[in-house]
Amino acid sequence: MSIKPMLLPDIGDFKGVDVIEILVKEGDLVAVDDALLVLESDKATMEIPSPMAGKIVSLKVKVGDKVATGVLIAEIEADESAVAVKAAPVLQSTPATTQAAVVTPAPVATQAVAPVMPVASAEKPINAPVAGARAHASPSVRLFARELGVDLSHVTGTGVKGRISKDDVQGFVKGVMSGTKSLPSMAQTGMGIPSIKQPNFAEFGEISAEPLSRIKKISGKHLHACWLNVPHVTQFDECDITEMEAFRSSLKDQAKVRGVGVTPLIFVIKAVIAALKKFPQVNASLSTDGESLIVKHYYHIGVAVDTPNGLMVPVIRDADKKSVWELAEALKELSHKAREGKLSPLDMSGASFSISSLGGIGGTQFTPIVNAPEVAILGVSKAKMQPVWNGSSFEPRLMMPFSMSYDHRVIDGAQGVRFTSYLGQMLTDIRQLLL
Repeated sequence: MSIKPMLLPDIGDFKGVDVIEILVKEGDLVAVDDALLVLESDKATMEIPSPMAGKIVSLKVKVGDKVATGVLIAEIEADESAVAVKAAPVLQSTPATTQAAVVTPAPVATQAVAPVMPVASAEKPINAPVAGARAHASPSVRLFARELGVDLSHVTGTGVKGRISKDDVQGFVKGVMSGTKSLPSMAQTGMGIPSIKQPNFAEFGEISAEPLSRIKKISGKHLHACWLNVPHVTQFDECDITEMEAFRSSLKDQAKVRGVGVTPLIFVIKAVIAALKKFPQVNASLSTDGESLIVKHYYHIGVAVDTPNGLMVPVIRDADKKSVWELAEALKELSHKAREGKLSPLDMSGASFSISSLGGIGGTQFTPIVNAPEVAILGVSKAKMQPVWNGSSFEPRLMMPFSMSYDHRVIDGAQGVRFTSYLGQMLTDIRQLLL
């Protein structure tokens, strides 16, 4: 036996590929084709196999190093009786549009390479820690874990030398879903979600920086968390509000005397409450452990209000116990407080369902983000006159488009469309709200 240098084989034109995992340690015995380390470029992840058998004498690279073809990666006390049977694979780049890594195999055998993860490149220190870098897993398992949002450093491998398999990843996910395991680092830092590198915009023209308002900073973080944690589905629909609008218009004189405005939103709130009573699972929240549904027997409706400082969602409490006039008064008061920046924490908390109405501005449809821990939110768009077939001819009808986003863990598609269909019926014939 003799000590020989082990150089990184040809990996193509890459000059600075990250070492994300070392699979062996000094003193380990390796056979031909045993995986030594894992490299990751912005196009692919691959294992580097040993071209010879023997004992690892010393390692010359560490996690976080950047390497290229021909770099000394280890010294090995070679067992010359063992003959290499496979050349190392070549890591090649491919156009971004192919969304796949191409591997050129040697004539005798092939090396599996994980598909490309479309990750935005970002500058990072050479010694920056890599999520799951010390985990012992193949590129395909690493890709599988990324797709599920799992940090492999939290997963215990059951294979040889603690190697992590897909079954181990699946078992870990099941444990998280059942509440027996947790993901503290992922929950707090958004592990596994790539950041977006921004260019220097000043290179392209004149720019200026405007600080976000405090409200937008707070609501932005909350909405981001809701979007990441809630599996959204949005159901789109429309309803005929011709008769509702005629009735609303007939109330204008009374509204003027009372000093309030009776907007279409008042009737939407009334119809929503009727629908929530018929479909109580929509007026609910999922428990923290995901094992049960917390059904609410109160109807506190959050209403999004556009203010100079950003969107705010004050809550009309016990909306089911209020008349049209009381709802109009409550909405007027809360909207005024929101625009004046005088809402209290109590005014902003406790909603069981929220409504975002853009009808006064415009638009046809949109996908509102569920205001977790609520499980659904209604988006109302601008109504417009359309020709509707009545069975014998077309007649002009005032049609209002609306959409409902919901948490698919709680509400399935059939339940979602039943809710929106019922809501549409209530708005089309508001007399049913009296029944």
